[in-house]
Amino acid sequence: MKIIHEERLIDAGNFCLTTDWYTIYADIIEAIATIRWPINGAVFSLNPIDKGNGVKPIKTACMDHLAKKGWLLEHSIDIATAKKPGPIDASYKTPSSQLFCLEWETGNISSTHRALNKLALGMLKETIIGGVLILPTRSMYKYLTDRIGNYTEIEPYFDLWRSLQIKNGILMVMAIEHDSLDHTIPLIPKGTDGRALR
Repeated sequence: MKIIHEERLIDAGNFCLTTDWYTIYADIIEAIATIRWPINGAVFSLNPIDKGNGVKPIKTACMDHLAKKGWLLEHSIDIATAKKPGPIDASYKTPSSQLFCLEWETGNISSTHRALNKLALGMLKETIIGGVLILPTRSMYKYLTDRIGNYTEIEPYFDLWRSLQIKNGILMVMAIEHDSLDHTIPLIPKGTDGRALR
């Protein structure tokens, strides 16, 4: 799998110059690059059937790799809201005890907004030092579960998060995409998320 674009919505203070950030960033890049479909294939390919492929197995491959690097999965974080948000997909505690979070979009565009808001609020409250949201490009989106959140739909709102006054940390969105299209490979299976196929 490949990264098509990285957008730093917030890059404040000196966190981007630390070895902690270099380690975090390298882990994320490596985790995305190791995702394959079919699982034993050389690259990440998609069968180009509109809305035909699930998304949970893609996320799972990334999470499994991060777990091997010492990241915590499905970690609940107190970001001082009246209602505690759902767990973060993956989080990394730096040697200086700062927490960095990663969310992989498997829901609709409303879920995308919630994920970015959760990361941004954590930064505002200084509970976390930063976060990354990973989601598909529009080109990839059309071959995945119907109405999955994607980069093109969230991009018009970027100025909202850029306007936040953060002292230190990084908030980034990464747009990912398949390496190739192949009509001969199996579709990525869809699981269930409530009543929706994912």
